[in-house]
Amino acid sequence: MPTIAIVGAGPGLGLSIARVFGAEGFEVALIARRESTLAEMVASLSAADITAAAYPADILDRPSLVRAFKDIAANHDPVEVLEFSPAPRGPQPGMVLAGPLEVSVANVQPHLDFYVHGAITATGQVLPDMIERGSGTLLFTTGPCSVSPTPAMGNVGIACAALRNWVLNLHDALADKGVYAAHVPLSFAPDDTDPATIAPHYWQIHERGEGPEHVLSPETLHTRRNPSSL
Repeated sequence: MPTIAIVGAGPGLGLSIARVFGAEGFEVALIARRESTLAEMVASLSAADITAAAYPADILDRPSLVRAFKDIAANHDPVEVLEFSPAPRGPQPGMVLAGPLEVSVANVQPHLDFYVHGAITATGQVLPDMIERGSGTLLFTTGPCSVSPTPAMGNVGIACAALRNWVLNLHDALADKGVYAAHVPLSFAPDDTDPATIAPHYWQIHERGEGPEHVLSPETLHTRRNPSSL
């Protein structure tokens, strides 16, 4: 049974993506910092007859992220899909917002650690096996500041744009290896759209395996065209 690993899994989008892929026959490995939240998500998925397991890890603690993937490898079939969508939930040291005039090395570095170094670390745990098998999907979710400058998030935008740049290059580098990588920027506030509406688009993106970037905006999500045209 194929496995999807969701890094930064939360009760909103992460859980909805887990439901969609679980319904398609995937086992679900949830990675997040809070064990209580993970336990609630596993219980919710189990109630829907979806096989799921929790792997606590802090994205800012890279060794713990590596350990989580080792445990996933020991307990599941190989990860066929990696979905990376972390979002700070609650205060975390150094994770502050800064406008362009307030940006400093000190307030950019935690976001680089969180988004860029977290994504690179997670990818490094599954990509070699994907390349060896000649199959796999890597999906990286960010907010709109990765694509469109957002002054209030001057420091976060630097990190998210760097992640986007890497993913777009990764897409090209993997084109002839059977592995698909794509960037999925969400261009709306988290509360504007129901995660259950967003999540099926991730399945469509994975199934088609085409294009380096898929902007999920309210217009995209509410259009009447077939989602497979993403």
